[in-house]
Amino acid sequence: MEMIQIRTSIEEVEAFKESILWADMIEELNSWKKGFNREMLSIVDEAASGNPSTASVLMHMGDLNGRQKAVDYFMSLPDIFIDLLKEQKEEKKDGRD
Repeated sequence: MEMIQIRTSIEEVEAFKESILWADMIEELNSWKKGFNREMLSIVDEAASGNPSTASVLMHMGDLNGRQKAVDYFMSLPDIFIDLLKEQKEEKKDGRD
C-alpha cells in the first residue's frame, strides 16, 4: 500500500489539534453524529407508520452507520497523520526511504 505524502510536521499537527478551529470542527462533527443518532432512533417509528421493507430499513441503518464511521475517521485524521509522520521518520532513520 502506498503511503500518502504528508507535507506538515508533527508539531504543526499537534498545534492544529489544540486550535480553536479544530475544536469548532469537532463540535460541528459531533453535532452531525447526534443528528445521525436521532435519525437512527426515528427508524422504528417511521417503520411502524410507513411499513418499509426489511431491506429498506437495513439499508437506511447501514447508511447511518457508514456516515458515523466517516465522521469518526475524519475526527481521527490528525492522529493518523501523526502516526504516519512518525512512521516516515522511522523509515528514514532506518534507511528504508
